[in-house]
This record gives sequence, C-alpha cells and structure tokens, in this order.
Amino acid sequence: MKRLLTLLSILVCTTVAAAQTAGNGVGHLMVRNGIDMLNTPYVAGVLDADPDEEYLIVNTDELDCTTFVEYVLALTLTHKEEGEISETDFVEQLQRIRYRDGIIKGYASRLHYTTEWINNGLQQGFLEDVTAANSPYRLPIFVDYMTTHPEAYPQLKNSPETISEMVEVEMNISGQVVHFLPKERVPFEGFEWIENGDIICITTDTEGLDVAHMGIAFYADGRLCLLHASSAAGKVVASNIALGQMLLNNEKWSGIRVLRAKP
Repeated sequence: MKRLLTLLSILVCTTVAAAQTAGNGVGHLMVRNGIDMLNTPYVAGVLDADPDEEYLIVNTDELDCTTFVEYVLALTLTHKEEGEISETDFVEQLQRIRYRDGIIKGYASRLHYTTEWINNGLQQGFLEDVTAANSPYRLPIFVDYMTTHPEAYPQLKNSPETISEMVEVEMNISGQVVHFLPKERVPFEGFEWIENGDIICITTDTEGLDVAHMGIAFYADGRLCLLHASSAAGKVVASNIALGQMLLNNEKWSGIRVLRAKP
C-alpha cells in the first residue's frame, strides 16, 4: 500500500508539473526531460570509472544529482532536427556544461565545484542567475573539501600533481561572494520568480563545500517541489514534499541558488 501511494503521489506531481509548464518552452522542456528520467537508479562516482584517464562519459542509465541535472540541461539545449535529437550536438552541449570552457584537459578541467559549474554556464551564456536578480542575501564561498579529503577521490589519492592542480582551482573559486536565498526564506509555495524547470542548487554549511545537492524545480498542488536524483531513494524521484520542508529537514543545507537554462 505504501508503494502504491508513493507511485500515485509521483504521478500526481509530474502530471501537474507538465500541465503547468505547457506555455513555457524552456521550463517545459527541463521538466519533461527530467520526468523522462524518473526511477533511473542513483549511482555515485560514475564519472570516476577510469581514474587513469579523463574523457566525456555519457551514461544516462546511472545518475547522481549533478549528472541528472547535466543530462536534463544538455537535452534541453540540444538542437532538434524534425523532432529528433542530434547526438553530436548533445555530446557537445554536455561537454561545455561539464568542463571548464568545454575543454577536457585532465581531471582538474572537470567542474567539480558547483560554484564554478555555475560560473562556466553564465560565462558561456546558457545559464542565467535568477537568484542574483531577486535575493539580497549573499554567501561567501570557500572550498577545499576535495584537497583536504583526497582519499575520497580515486584521481587524487595517488596523485600529488592532480592535488596541486585542484588546489589552484579551489583558490580561484574561494573568495567569491554569490547571491543565495537562506532556507528559512524559502516558502513552501515558492515564489513567482522561481519557475518550473529552474535549476535549484542547495548550498551547504559543510566545511570546504559550496553546494550539497541539486535538482529541477516544479510546482504541484501549490507547492514548490524538486525533481532530483536522490541517494536516499536510490533513484530519480519527484519529491512529494515541498522544497522548503526538505531544506528545513536537513541541518547541513543552508539555502538555495536558482539558475535558468538559456537556449
């Protein structure tokens, strides 16, 4: 019975989200592409399958929260020919989303920290920082988690050279101040300026990290909810509780940044 109720809840949320985004081209595509990935298994570390070589991995059968958003965004930005997706364009879009300036040049060229991931999208013109225009609250950024925990990363634990490269990356990110919305300021019903299909990046109080989770915004039953790859659920899900409640339930989550795809 519990499983049936969960499935029904997901069906209601996704049906409402799809209906409400019918008039919004980019937002509609983001939500629809996210819905298409519902129930895809959550698997961490898929991009680290080969610690000896960095190359573009395309695996939509196993997702974590970041790769879920990356694939949804890449699909949304990909050129369609007579309704068909151009595989070449999809790969090109994914590479410019995942790598600094779209160039693969070793492990450190991948955009590991979400702050730099966002900056890359803003600089290349396929993301818009919606929070910056709508929230006065600011968040200083300091990151060093990867280089202070190299044992957690196969490419770092046996490579002092790669650690040095990542130290430089972290130094370039740290010191920035960005706009965000504290979690206590996120009402369950959301805001007019947060739209279906927006990318939600959840900031964290964890020392050395900037963002702990991300997903796709959608509205259902008057609440702002999240499409995301959930480690707790073990798959991609449409949340059946409000994003505001999710934030309050996690003591390490501090707030959100909101981005919008720009085709």
